[in-house]
Amino acid sequence: MSQSYVKEPPTLTDSARAVLRAIATDGPATRPQLSAALQFSKPTMSAAVGELEKYGFLTPAGVNRGNVGRTSITYSIGGKAGLVIGVDCGTTRIHAIATGIDGLQIAEVETTYEPLPDSQRFERVEIVLSDILAKCPARRSDLSCIVIALPNMISPTLARLPNRQRFLDVIARLSETYQVPILLENNVNCAALAEYHQGAARDHSFAVYMQIGVNVGMGIVIDGRLFRGFKGGAGEIAHLPFPWSESEQPAPLGVESYLGAKALLERAGETWKSTAQEAPGDTSKLFALVESEPTASMIVDRHARDIGNLAAACVSVLDPELIVVGGGVGQNARLLPEIRNTVERLCWPVDIVFGELSNKATVVGAVRLAMDFALARLLGENAKAAFLFSPDQASRLVSV
Repeated sequence: MSQSYVKEPPTLTDSARAVLRAIATDGPATRPQLSAALQFSKPTMSAAVGELEKYGFLTPAGVNRGNVGRTSITYSIGGKAGLVIGVDCGTTRIHAIATGIDGLQIAEVETTYEPLPDSQRFERVEIVLSDILAKCPARRSDLSCIVIALPNMISPTLARLPNRQRFLDVIARLSETYQVPILLENNVNCAALAEYHQGAARDHSFAVYMQIGVNVGMGIVIDGRLFRGFKGGAGEIAHLPFPWSESEQPAPLGVESYLGAKALLERAGETWKSTAQEAPGDTSKLFALVESEPTASMIVDRHARDIGNLAAACVSVLDPELIVVGGGVGQNARLLPEIRNTVERLCWPVDIVFGELSNKATVVGAVRLAMDFALARLLGENAKAAFLFSPDQASRLVSV
């Protein structure tokens, strides 16, 4: 990566890296606790802690008093280890959160807008980043990574990103301005990562996250890492062949066209024509009528079975330990029993639950990805980002 764009972290000794990794993984600890866990001698531990304190990567976080009156200092991740920002760049909202590598939130900015062309939406990311850094001026020099989540398939070439060159121009400016790595990731992948680490899937090793809303998508997490596939398209369930029969041929994005919120409301409108009532204008109104209006109940139960059909297809291919259902439509409580029944009828029982992070899942996952990447850089490891912007490769991507 170009030295003129991205600040490189200092090279740490093996013992300092081991200490930093231990505290980042298991939380604050004392020198005796770290020595026992890492089997380091007192001189080795003293040198490692001193090295990390010199860079500001560790900081005293309190005093631990033992049973016989002895005291020891508890160390946690220091501020100079890095400030990271996760950004959810959606179709009608940009949501950004800044945290330290230890995960402690420092600032948050959220802005909503009417649907915009991709190019204008991309450029709003610059404004949001400027706004959130203005909320933590003392930490500006500690910025170490930015992750931007997009509702698009993200590959190393960004081949399927609309207005790709316009967006490359935006992240080139961000890279030159902030001199930190800029990563891109799919929004549903980020939501899956968030639910795995901080939400409904935190006690599972293999989970998938299904987003059902305006769009349809899936993120796959195995042992804490995203599974992206060969071209970044793993989980793009909107592209599954649909419909498929002797009389019908699959259409591009047929699943999303059928299961998305727009199609659900259109079907509701057609069904409502046979009643004397006005059809609900949005999905929240439709679900609000479920308990009192048989027509709404019928439409929603049918939609739940359709989601169950899609979930069953995913189960038969991936056999996950858990399915987390999220998204603006998917999180409605009425859907879950019928989704579970449909999956069990078509293949075999699987734990299926709602997401716990609601509409914050994507930005929380983007932050988590940024934390993992920034820590990996400090440790000299490869975090394997889906797309990591490099000024040296930007010109090559223009012709791809």
